[in-house]
Amino acid sequence: MGFFDHLQKGGSFSLQAQKPQIRKVVQTRPVPASKPTSTPQPSRIPPRDKATKTRDSGSRPASKVPEQRPSKSRSITPLRTNRKRQTPELRLSSDDDASDTDTSFEVRKRARTDDSAEPDPSRRVRSLKAFSEEGVKPFSMVHASDITSGQKAKNFKAAFGNGDNPVEILLQYPSASQKERFQLVVPRDNDDFKPIDDIVQVIEVASQHYIPEEEADEFNDESTGIKRRLRRALAHASEAEVRETVDNYNKAIERFRRNGSIAKKLDATSRLSLPHVERILNQIYSRTVSPRVESLRQYENGSDNVYGELLPRFISNIFKETGLKSGQVFVDLGSGVGNVVLQAALEIGCESWGCEMMQNACDLADLQQAEFKARCRLWGVAPGKTHLARGDFLTEENIIAVLKRADVVLINNQAFTPQLNNELINHFLDMKEGCQIVSLKSFVPAGHKIQSRNLNSPINLLKVKQKNYWSNSVSWTDVGGTYFIATKDSSRLKAFVEGTE
Repeated sequence: MGFFDHLQKGGSFSLQAQKPQIRKVVQTRPVPASKPTSTPQPSRIPPRDKATKTRDSGSRPASKVPEQRPSKSRSITPLRTNRKRQTPELRLSSDDDASDTDTSFEVRKRARTDDSAEPDPSRRVRSLKAFSEEGVKPFSMVHASDITSGQKAKNFKAAFGNGDNPVEILLQYPSASQKERFQLVVPRDNDDFKPIDDIVQVIEVASQHYIPEEEADEFNDESTGIKRRLRRALAHASEAEVRETVDNYNKAIERFRRNGSIAKKLDATSRLSLPHVERILNQIYSRTVSPRVESLRQYENGSDNVYGELLPRFISNIFKETGLKSGQVFVDLGSGVGNVVLQAALEIGCESWGCEMMQNACDLADLQQAEFKARCRLWGVAPGKTHLARGDFLTEENIIAVLKRADVVLINNQAFTPQLNNELINHFLDMKEGCQIVSLKSFVPAGHKIQSRNLNSPINLLKVKQKNYWSNSVSWTDVGGTYFIATKDSSRLKAFVEGTE
């Protein structure tokens, strides 16, 4: 991925060496025919040959080979495409129980990843509301059974040979919330939602992140633990064993919640791990975006309206590299369906903003945001506040205002036109000192130096470092690449001006 090398071509700047003040980049921009909220604007990533139909119900694509999504709006941060499996799937079997090898149910094995962010002592992970009496009150959410029944029922079949009458069970989350309804069905298309996998993953995450270590044997014991018993039940294709094991899990979770063990564990947690974050976000996506993903399949090649995604593990690493903390402000310019905005609020606990212009993406972002609040309540976690704006991020007043106090700004400008990249530079003038701007193309040309002839260029305010990302980090290619973190730092420009006087 090359450096952005269009900034100083053809009179992009009005250069006046004798004046140290910064001038805005002035470039003619077509006037939209209608208000920004109704005019599609850029999403920016080169398309792949095809976009997948739904998102995998397992862990989020921390390391999976993503496929290109449809177009997004003139916003920049990508949606997540329907991804392939994050790592090879394992049958629910083990070497010490030959009977387990007959199972047809699969569970994803998570890739080993380092924790994304340093502990944040000021982060409060537990939601007090979710553990209070108020948390018991019913609230609106999309149940797993909602996406396997009704018109979509034809896409699934009963998991245990019950014909046209799939069994429904209830699953308790580690809070005082209502239970979620699941049907014991399997998809006819292997890429569709897998409710049984989802149940297995919920139990796995609950046992790892909510149960104190001294009490974890009830879940983890290799002979009698709940997880082991569930694997055997699935291996035996026994509906009765599955129902009994899930019921035992529900009772154990409720007991640990009532005796305060879960609250104690969460209160000792200063950040959420990436697998924990992925499970929650993946559930949200599979219940809101995946069933409607076809609405995102419009994009314009060669324009700013090309859609693509940065995958969760890459985003998590960006949080780590920038040192984003819960008391700070994150902004995603071009937020698509809002995946990255939600990830920042959940993983870091910070105030998180996004701006998107494409109408279909905005509609799905609203659905995700509503389900995000419900899922956080189910899981008993307190995210940061989320704000999703509709419109052109170059003119949207709320976004212009929040950029002045932003700590980290993400700009997925991989497929932006030179004109849009130039227009973005003007916003850097109003950002506070120390603000970090993350982009896939550098706003500062390779080898750029502050000189008298370019003294008025806004890019003189940026100190840039180049970083590498690994394979399977973005949706439009399976290989790694580079990205850039530009920090607003006016000290070099000041030193140059003082040295020339």
